[in-house]
Formats: sequence, structure tokens, C-alpha cells
Amino acid sequence: MKPNESIVIREYRLTDKDAVMRLIGLNTPDFFAEEEADDFSLYLDEETELYYVLLVGGEIVGCGGINFAENRTTGKISWDMIHPSFQGKSLGTKLLRYRIEALESMPGIERITVRTSQVAYKFYEKQGFVLNGIERNYWAQGFDMYSMEYRRG
Repeated sequence: MKPNESIVIREYRLTDKDAVMRLIGLNTPDFFAEEEADDFSLYLDEETELYYVLLVGGEIVGCGGINFAENRTTGKISWDMIHPSFQGKSLGTKLLRYRIEALESMPGIERITVRTSQVAYKFYEKQGFVLNGIERNYWAQGFDMYSMEYRRG
């Protein structure tokens, strides 16, 4: 990443699908199990409510979404990923904060949650999420589900 390179977060478009599917591939097996790519593809085709891409210098290097539950009183952070070459540069934090701020500005949102794995839960913990429970081998063998809730700071 160059110092003056532009960082843009915008809504996901259907034409972004190949780029974000490449991102899950690049993050497998470190952050996702092989079988999750099909789930992600289905999510993009049928289950997105709000989904965003993060671009650096015009290239999609990250993505993440928001879904709703409990009559739109809960915002669920979903399917976060950053290109491995761009991890550790605060881009994941920027994308998460963008969505938390969006949710906090929506009337009726009472809770913000995320379901993640043991690989990424520390990232969310640093951002103000608190662990509520763990379900072993939930996503796939060796990928546990960590249920977390955001506590406003």
C-alpha cells in the first residue's frame, strides 16, 4: 500500500463477485474452510442485505456485510475478509468501524453481533466485541464458532 493510495468503501455490486470470491480463496485455509466458499457464493447471490467492498487504489482488497435479525433490532456483522497482502494495515478495522457506525445510525438497532472463528475472534475483541459462547466445529472440522456481541465503548 502506497502512502497516498485512496481507500474507498462502497456497496457491493454483482460485478464484484469474482473479486470477492478470489478473496475467500486467498484466505482459505487460514481463515475459512474449503467448504465455506460455496456458502459464501450462495450468500452473495441470495442472502446479502448490506454488503460492502473496500478498495485500495481502485482494487478490491476487502469485503464485509451486515445482516439483520430479530425484527431488525440486531445487526449482524458478516463475511469479513481482507486480502492477505493487505492484512495488518488497519483496513479490516476501517471496514468494521464503517459498518458499526452505519448500524449505530439506524433507528431500532439494539444489538450488534458477529459469529466468527477462533482464528479471528481476537480481532473483534480488540474492537469492543465480547465473547458470548463457543460451538466446536461449527463452520467445519477445526473451525469453531465464537458468538460475540458489541459493547459500545
